[in-house]
This record gives sequence, structure tokens and C-alpha cells, in this order.
Amino acid sequence: MPAPTPRPGVDRIKAHMLGAGPSGERPPAILLHSNESVYGASPHALAATRAAVTGIERYLEMPDRLMTPAIAECHGLDAACITVGHGSDDLLARAARAFLSPRDELIRSANGYLKVPNYAYANDAEAVSVPDDDFVPSVDRMIASVTERTRIVYLANPENPAGTYLSGAEIRRLHAALPEDVLLILDCAYEEYVTAEDYEPGHALATEAGNVIVTRTFSKIYGLAGARVGWVYGNPDIIDSIRRVGVTFSLATPSAAAVLTALEDPGHVAMVRRENQQEREALAARLSAMGLHVVPSQTNFLLVRFPDPSRSAAAVHDYLRARGILVRRFASPAYADCIRITLGFPHENAACADGIGAFLNGGA
Repeated sequence: MPAPTPRPGVDRIKAHMLGAGPSGERPPAILLHSNESVYGASPHALAATRAAVTGIERYLEMPDRLMTPAIAECHGLDAACITVGHGSDDLLARAARAFLSPRDELIRSANGYLKVPNYAYANDAEAVSVPDDDFVPSVDRMIASVTERTRIVYLANPENPAGTYLSGAEIRRLHAALPEDVLLILDCAYEEYVTAEDYEPGHALATEAGNVIVTRTFSKIYGLAGARVGWVYGNPDIIDSIRRVGVTFSLATPSAAAVLTALEDPGHVAMVRRENQQEREALAARLSAMGLHVVPSQTNFLLVRFPDPSRSAAAVHDYLRARGILVRRFASPAYADCIRITLGFPHENAACADGIGAFLNGGA
């Protein structure tokens, strides 16, 4: 039956993650695949969410007026330079919609967040994927890739799915080389997990420069992935443009209640950060001792490479799944010999490492 034809770029949009497994299969008991916080949300945020459900028949009017003052106070920022959205993914898509036209270019690191090219394709723009250095973005190559058609340079810092990062000095070197009419987007979804001393929070540069925005999320360390709330900070004129292309009533009332209460519980965030760092170091050390290459991470996950084709990443993925442990694989050829493991509770990480060890030792 004939149907309307979508714009050409839509047909270029592809899935970036490989399927978890056959439909109808019993769900695994240990979920280490989607970078959620296994420690969950603050108990106070959960209570606020439950209470807010009693008013769920109402729209949340003008969420920015409610949300941005609390976010600004927590981070020492100007509320006029912030808008909120349905997760940071929504805000990234909005930024592309506001600033990309057909044939424009979006520059990104080739093995960075694998969904980013889709933001360009949805607007009939081009995604320019710049080679990296063992999953670390190359500032020199990104600078060399800028042309008169470049409108956005996107960089996740830290990156996903590799967990790598760039220092504040490198980010500033990249920005200094960009024309003023090119928007630099810093996606800092995992910033709260960073322990590297030379890392600079994304909002520092966004406060100083008129062509930089930083996106953040409550889906990771705050444990509110299901609430779907993100925020973006930067030049108020750019923020206004991003706000204009959003949907009406962009947040659910229970989600807003969860976020506002979570911001009042810094102790929960500190606990998650502390536990995450401890488990990240322990699991990385154990997997490295097995002869696997573990990419140094500044996030709540580890990217692990399996160099032996006879003991492949695809095979270990299936081996773990059969034992009730789900990890992530990706569609990109660069990640064909890798799995990504989200950090779970200590016993879950131990079970995953035990499974990998058994697999490497001949498990079938």
C-alpha cells in the first residue's frame, strides 16, 4: 500500500546497540547492560515520586520555572541559562533540530556515543566521524575536520561506550580552534563519576563561551533513568532556541518531584560515587589479570576487549546471558571484539567476572 515518503535522512538512521536476545526468553537476573545505577534513587526521591502520582491527571505546567532554580542552586549556575527535557537525549536531538540544516555537518569522534549520527541524519545533515586514538577522541583530527559546512561539534566527556575522557585543557584547545558560529556540545552524562584530577566540569567552559552548551542527566548517578529527565546549560540565546523546539509539557509530574527531591540528598550521590569507584577499580583489576584489555574508565561501566577470536566477545556475551547475566554489545565494527559491563553490586560484578573467567578457561 502506498505511503508518504519520509525525508531522506530518516532512512539512514540505524540501531547502534545489538539486540539483547530472542523474544520470549526469560529475563536475566543480573542486568549490567544499560548504564543504570544499580543503587537506585534516593529513598526520599522515591517517596516524593509516589506522592506525586496522586496528581498525575494534571500536566506539569512550565517545568523550567519549577526545575531550573533548583538545578542552578545545586551547581552554582544561572537558572536563565538552563532548560530541562525528557532526558539529555531529547535535548541533544533538539539542539540538532535547532542548529542543523540539510547538508550541514556535525563532527563527532568515530567511536563516541554511537547514536549521535542519527541526530544529523534526522535533519538531512551529514555526520563526520573522526578517527580516535584507541577510543580516546583526537582533538587534532577533530580540528582538522572543521569546514565551512560545520555547524556542530559533539563530544561526550566522558565518552560512552568506551569510558574515556579528555582533560579540561584538551577541551579548551578544541574550543579555541572552532569558529564562533560552530556550536560545541559537551555531553557530560557521566560527569559525577569522574575521578581524574585534570578533568574540568563542562559548565566551566559553557559559562565563559557563547558557543558551548553542556548536557547533563538524572538517569545515571541519581538513579532516575526511568524518570527520563535531563538538562542543558549554556548561552541563554541557544537555550531559548532549544526550548522553542521542545514539546509542550515536556516532563511528567512524578519525574519532576523525583528530581527536585533527589537534588536535596547529596549524601546518596556521594555514596553511589564512592561505591562505583571502588567496584570500577576492583573489576578492572580482576579482568586485566585474566589477560583482557580493559579500557581505563571514568564512568560507571567498563569496556572490555577480547583479543582471541576463539574466545570472542559475541561468545562471552551469549555465555553470560545463558547464566543470567546481561552485558552490552554494539553494532559498530570497532566494538566487534568488545563487551561493555555496567557496574553492579559487588556480588553481581563478582558473578560476571566469575563467568568470564569460566568462559576463558574453556566453558561451553
